[in-house]
Amino acid sequence: MKYLIKFLIFFSVSIMTSYLGSHEMNPARLTLEETEKGFYSGSWMFPANAAGLPAEVSFTDCEALQRNLPTIQGKYLVTDIEVECDLTLKGKEVAFKGLTRLTDALVSIKFLDETTYEGLASINNPKFNIPQEVSIYPVSYFWLGVEHLLSGIDHMLFVFGLLFLVSGAINLVKTITAFTIAHSITLALSVLDLVSVPQASTEAFIALTIIYLALEVGDRHKYESTPWLIAFGFGLLHGLGFAGALSEIGINNDSLLLSLLFFNIGIEAGQLLVLPFFGLVIYLLKTDMFKIEVNSFASYLIGGLGTYWLIERILSI
Repeated sequence: MKYLIKFLIFFSVSIMTSYLGSHEMNPARLTLEETEKGFYSGSWMFPANAAGLPAEVSFTDCEALQRNLPTIQGKYLVTDIEVECDLTLKGKEVAFKGLTRLTDALVSIKFLDETTYEGLASINNPKFNIPQEVSIYPVSYFWLGVEHLLSGIDHMLFVFGLLFLVSGAINLVKTITAFTIAHSITLALSVLDLVSVPQASTEAFIALTIIYLALEVGDRHKYESTPWLIAFGFGLLHGLGFAGALSEIGINNDSLLLSLLFFNIGIEAGQLLVLPFFGLVIYLLKTDMFKIEVNSFASYLIGGLGTYWLIERILSI
């Protein structure tokens, strides 16, 4: 029976890896700057690897003066646009057609009065009115951080594995906090151009940390005194992965520190959101209902996905 369970776990992981990839945060981005009263110029960036045709953006009571055919720039299809509005974009509606559940749109608009609007559109909220009084806080980066954590299956899997290595609630808090502090450090250093590491190589090393974590879980290793050390060390590497994703979409340099702060708070909020769910999953797996060896199950699951991502990412280097 023990070998049958191991076979079923391995088979399930193999099936999952054929359908499941570690989703890369790759939102669309609309950037506009008011060059003179009522005139705006900028670009519409849409992920080149997104399924289907690029989403379209439109403005109520505004006229598109120029919109060239998209060109490929890195991971994006980029369209230069110029828009003329009656007096201002403030109070006008911006609408997106063609967004998907995996592709949101980050909106950044800079006005002549030096105020900046930051917004986030999604398939559930594809249009919104730009307020007359824009916020000075880039809160959209908070939701971007939450989205990146929840959609980044590799990062969530790492947090899930950490729960098996930690003994006690206080140690759990220390471990998660250390992971957050570590990736905040490397995220800031990378975005500020103080540290530069190739994104593809970083993602491959992140997959290696997941495989190492799987081995520790399988060996029933418990870090009772200093579990935060392993979380901090690997968090430094995961932070470079967060930074690579954030650098791809760009960041509002006029409020760089605030944008980084809100993005990090969003990632931390995402981690706290998944912890109760992971705890419930582990509790259920330990009940007599399933009758499986939880550590072996988690080790095969984490290790199988980590190996798949490692091979996939090495091939893409």
